[in-house]
Amino acid sequence: MPAAPPVALPATARRRQRLAPEARAAQILDAAARLLMDEGFTEVSMERLGREAGISKALVYNYFPSRNDLLRALLEREMGLLRESQTVAVKTAETFEELVRRTTRLYIENMKLRGALLRKLWAEPAVARSLADENLRSRDKAMRYFARQVAQKYTLPHDVALSAVDMQMAMTEAAAQHLAQSHDDVDFATDICVTLLLGGMDALSRQHAKTQAAAAKAGKAPRGAKTGKRTARA
Repeated sequence: MPAAPPVALPATARRRQRLAPEARAAQILDAAARLLMDEGFTEVSMERLGREAGISKALVYNYFPSRNDLLRALLEREMGLLRESQTVAVKTAETFEELVRRTTRLYIENMKLRGALLRKLWAEPAVARSLADENLRSRDKAMRYFARQVAQKYTLPHDVALSAVDMQMAMTEAAAQHLAQSHDDVDFATDICVTLLLGGMDALSRQHAKTQAAAAKAGKAPRGAKTGKRTARA
């Protein structure tokens, strides 16, 4: 007698499996990211996420009490992954040039892969407000770290280096936006951006030296000297 054919299980039953809490939360966030990119905010509901993840809506609520909590967690995860990768790049770079190239490439590559998702999340006011201050603190910390490196390498006063790094971080963001709208690849965009970043610092260093020399010749205090005025601190 022939064996009975196997019974096909429903899609949700086939997908359902026991996962550790961290893995389950990550699964839900992954499903939210896919829905957000493919279909937009209106489709990111707890019920739809449950179907996508093969779990109940109630279980989704166990991990994320509201949709905004879920979206905030998703944005926090995405920004955290970027910061972690940048931290590794900073710690492993052996020269300033390598530091600039690694961090620039990581940012441009991340924006190419995940930039659309991040822009959608940051555009949601209820989500962005909760992480805005933390994001500003993180950017300020990175900016001041790079400013110290720039001030040391190019012999610039810290306030000058800080302004330069602030502008150059905006340039890197512009390079990532350009890549999203062009047919260029990550390496090409990185090469151009790094060339502009390092070339700009070289030019700034030479110009600052000339300005300082002219000020000294005219008997004026060079910028960054102790004149009683406060300058920016790291």
